[in-house]
Amino acid sequence: MTGELDGKVAVVTGGSRGIGAAIALRLAEHGADVVITYQHSADAAGTVVAAVEARGKRALAVRADSGDPTAVAEAVETAAAEFGRLDILVNNAGVGILGPLGSLAVADIDRALAVNVRAPLVAAQAATRHMGEAGRIISIGSCVGERTPGPGVALYALSKTALTGMTRGLARELGDRGITANVVHPGPVDTDMNPADGPGADHQRAGTALGRYARPAEIAATVAYLAGPDGSYVTGATIAVDGGWTA
Repeated sequence: MTGELDGKVAVVTGGSRGIGAAIALRLAEHGADVVITYQHSADAAGTVVAAVEARGKRALAVRADSGDPTAVAEAVETAAAEFGRLDILVNNAGVGILGPLGSLAVADIDRALAVNVRAPLVAAQAATRHMGEAGRIISIGSCVGERTPGPGVALYALSKTALTGMTRGLARELGDRGITANVVHPGPVDTDMNPADGPGADHQRAGTALGRYARPAEIAATVAYLAGPDGSYVTGATIAVDGGWTA
C-alpha cells in the first residue's frame, strides 16, 4: 500500500464487479476508504466490501439503480454522511445496449442515456457539494466513444462520447476550486460482461494493437493515478487505456 490516498473517501458507482471492483480495491490499496454502489448482487458487493476492509480501510455498499437520479444523488449523500467527507468520485456504472438502429426502442435510448450520461452528471453535482480542493471526478468511458468498430453501437457510442463533453465542462467549471475531472476510455476488458473468451472476442482483440484484452487492474491503475497527488495537473483529459484500439 502506498498510502497516498490516506484519509480520502472515494465513491465508485457500479463497484461490485469487473472494472468497478478493481478500481475500488486499487483505491483502497492506495489508502482510501471506499463506498461502492450496486444494483443487483448484494453478495458480490459484500465481497468487495470485505476485500476493502481486509486491506485495512473502511467500506460501504449502497444499493442504487443508476437509472434513478434520486437514488444516485442519495448514494453520494450517504457516502459523505457516513464517512464525513468525499474526495473522489468514479463514475463507473454503465449499460451496454447494442443493436441495429432500427431495433432500438425509445426505452432503450432512455435507459442508456439515463445510466451512462445523466447518472454521472447527477453524481458529480452531488459529490461536488462535499469536495474540497484536490477533489477528483473520474468517469469511465469506452474506446467506442473514440472509434466505432462497426454497426450496432450507435447508442452506446453516443452515451460514452457524451462523457467527454461533460468532463471538459466540469474541468472548466471546477478548476478554480482545485477539483479535476477526467475520463478514461478502456478498450476491451476481460470481465463477466465482456469475457475474453466470449462471442466476438476475437474481433475485439484484433482491433487492438497489442492483440489482447486488458485486465481490470490495468484500468484501475490509471484511475488510481488520476485520483492521487501525481494526477493533480491533469484535468479535462480523455485518456485511452485501450491497447492501441485508437492508434
